[in-house]
Amino acid sequence: MKKTELKELYEMMFPNYPDILTVTELREMLGISRHLAYKLLGDGYITAVKIGSAYKIPKVSVINYVMGGGERNAG
Repeated sequence: MKKTELKELYEMMFPNYPDILTVTELREMLGISRHLAYKLLGDGYITAVKIGSAYKIPKVSVINYVMGGGERNAG
């Protein structure tokens, strides 16, 4: 995905959510269970940083996941 496309999607998708998300916000955005949210994070489909026991998820990671059709991120 080109940088300009990503910027446009970022401005259009999920405008009511902050730039850095919690697992609860991720679940709300995608309409998924707690178990699936942690599986997507743990398996690398959505990239995040774990600080202590909490995941911090960049909104751009969720947009990439949605637009990428579920491709696994390297890492």
